[in-house]
Amino acid sequence: MTWATITTFIGLAGWISAFVMLFIIPVNRKPSSAIAWLLLIFLLPFLGLLIFLLIGSPKLPKHRRAQQRTMNEFIRQTVAEATQLPEQDRMLAPQIPARYEPFVRLNANLGNLPAFAGNAVELLPGYQEVFECIALAIDHAQHFVHLEYFSLSRDKETEHVFTALERAVSRGVKVRVLMDHLGSRKYPNFKETRARLEAAGIEQHLVLPLHFPGAQFTRPDLRNHRKIVVIDGTVGFTGSQNLIKRNYFRKDAIYFDELVARVSGPVVAQLEAAFITDWYAEAGILLNRQAAPETTLALQACGDMLCQVLPSGSGFENENNLRLFTSLIHAARRTLVITNPYFVPEDALMTATTSAAQRGVGVTLINSEVSDQFLVSHAQRSYYEELLKAGVKIYWYPAPVLLHAKHISIDDDIALIGSSNLDIRSFQLNLEVTLVCYDARVVAEMRRIEEGYLHKSRLVLLGDWQTRSASEKLFENISRLTAALQ
Repeated sequence: MTWATITTFIGLAGWISAFVMLFIIPVNRKPSSAIAWLLLIFLLPFLGLLIFLLIGSPKLPKHRRAQQRTMNEFIRQTVAEATQLPEQDRMLAPQIPARYEPFVRLNANLGNLPAFAGNAVELLPGYQEVFECIALAIDHAQHFVHLEYFSLSRDKETEHVFTALERAVSRGVKVRVLMDHLGSRKYPNFKETRARLEAAGIEQHLVLPLHFPGAQFTRPDLRNHRKIVVIDGTVGFTGSQNLIKRNYFRKDAIYFDELVARVSGPVVAQLEAAFITDWYAEAGILLNRQAAPETTLALQACGDMLCQVLPSGSGFENENNLRLFTSLIHAARRTLVITNPYFVPEDALMTATTSAAQRGVGVTLINSEVSDQFLVSHAQRSYYEELLKAGVKIYWYPAPVLLHAKHISIDDDIALIGSSNLDIRSFQLNLEVTLVCYDARVVAEMRRIEEGYLHKSRLVLLGDWQTRSASEKLFENISRLTAALQ
């Protein structure tokens, strides 16, 4: 065969492969994502096909999704049984105000967790303060401590949390730890951290461990991004902050500001439901009364707030968090404040946000001037002009701090805080968890924190933004296209 024949054959094979993908890629995939993948494969047939085979599926494998369904049914039955107890009926089956009923029902249908009353919520904006509060709560643990983090590292700033865990084990408390494999392994103390946990007698598992292609292969960028701490089923923590030093071992000047919620009351059991789901997936053990009697929960009211937890991710059939966020933004009447480091909205979220501003809702987006991810940052900024023209106010939190907090406040009575970014990755790929608080006191506390952000930040003006360089616009357009390859 001549080189011309070989070249022709390779070219023909590439085009045939690309044509075949027309019958595969668009199935159950959003048009924008399908078009991006097909464009890549038609332009670079063999490389594009290889990339698609590695990261083209936005869902966990079938057996993992089956595990999620098993846990959904277990959680549903557990909640149903608990609501039959007269002393728990007011907490677990409360009267839901008409204003919240659509969102409570939506979340319950998506994540199988209804709204619980009788809770107390405290917002913790101080980075080191969070570690101190967690360590203090661990020191009061009597039965069990469950930790789950995307990034987990034993370092100078987190040391007292780990020593508190060791003290808990020494007095007979059962401690279990989950850490995302890819999210934790890249930090220098990864092996030492795992060794110290094992030496202390702490049971640990890597979440979504990396495997070469084969029976155990899972798309490597499907990650568990949740941050959950549950202590004795009575106190819980969730939010944006990982268990790692504030600068994430970075070589540059960037460090992070976060927001974490400390919760007590029956809703802690919902955070525990998310944890035991992930434990079941990684350890193959269901932490029920038989396998883990110490985790049997005695639910008690610790306040009077109505709260609900929504788990989301590629183990579910729906994009749970996207549906929640979009529904709440459409329901905003007066004020909407979105604080998130990565705002790369898909079409429904973008339409909801701009429509809210255009119908007279005061919409504020708090981003950071600095970013730790080049492509995500530029993809995010590609949406600024449309947002600004719609009337959305955009503020930049000043460098070198990256405001990594992830929360939304709607009007004066609904607040969301959790691990979820507002991008395609968090909607389709990452496992996330969101705490919803239907309470004006939580919103008032969140407003004070938001005002602190705004006091430090500068307003992005449309006229100034339109004068940015042609190279910046090019990077934004390219980054926006790559964001659809999910």
